[in-house]
Amino acid sequence: MGQAAELLGVQVAFLRSLDTAGVVEPARSSGGHRRWSRAQLTVAARIRLLLDDGHPLVSAELIVSLQDDVTALRSRVDDQP
Repeated sequence: MGQAAELLGVQVAFLRSLDTAGVVEPARSSGGHRRWSRAQLTVAARIRLLLDDGHPLVSAELIVSLQDDVTALRSRVDDQP
């Protein structure tokens, strides 16, 4: 968890809060330690930028979700013959 926080330049408490809020749910090791994937760290970084811009967590989560939806839809449209 400390390494993940260091990579993002955030406090461990920030990552813990994302997990507690259910925004990003990392896997757990057999010892109960959080294991963050690269994709989850990317989402956490995107959330952090939105929070830094003044968005509340609920809004930041929605914005990231909608951005991901738009990206997926664009990909589907681009794949059409």
